[in-house]
Amino acid sequence: MKPSPENVRLAKEIHARLDQLTAHTTPMVRAIRREFSRRIADAPSESVVQLALHLLDRNSDLLRFFSYELVNRHRPALERLTTDDLLKLGKGLNSWSSVDCFAMYLSGPLWARGGVPDRTIAAWARSKDRWWRRTALVSTVVLSRRGNPDDLRRVLQVCTLLAADGDDMVVKALSWALREIAKKHPEEARAFLEEHKHTLAARVVREVNNKLKTGLKTPGRTIR
Repeated sequence: MKPSPENVRLAKEIHARLDQLTAHTTPMVRAIRREFSRRIADAPSESVVQLALHLLDRNSDLLRFFSYELVNRHRPALERLTTDDLLKLGKGLNSWSSVDCFAMYLSGPLWARGGVPDRTIAAWARSKDRWWRRTALVSTVVLSRRGNPDDLRRVLQVCTLLAADGDDMVVKALSWALREIAKKHPEEARAFLEEHKHTLAARVVREVNNKLKTGLKTPGRTIR
């Protein structure tokens, strides 16, 4: 769908404001995003999604972060997203940062609200594209943080589909997903490690066990 003249104007203004920044730090970018969120607060949800898609015509992680937050912070737009909208917003995902923004701001919250069926997340987990497989796993984080038993079942199903995946980006995401489970359901996390001990990457086993034993992914590491 062709963007409206108003969305074309807003997108040009957003591009200009971001280009003027001396550095693209999260606080600086988010300050601009908050300003535009206020300006479009009363806009129809379809218009907000259209603006986000238009911004994504320039494929950059910075604009993905901005666009995904823009939709996330507009409640009607987030609640009315469809699976088709998600696929359009997720087109071209090609880095861990873009995937994680997409999953934490859009697909995860929408899945948690029942706006995305479990079969869609499972299809992503079976994708030949490493980034969609990572998206499936990172989407589980939103559910795990709620701590509901039914959410746990759904999360474990996704983790099981990717337990033997050897891609580094997927392995790291699986470790994250299981460490989130460990926070509220430690016994289930231990059981998963035991059940899949012959297929899980060593990194996953090590980091999840560290989380279970010490509360940290990498205990003893000095933070500077």
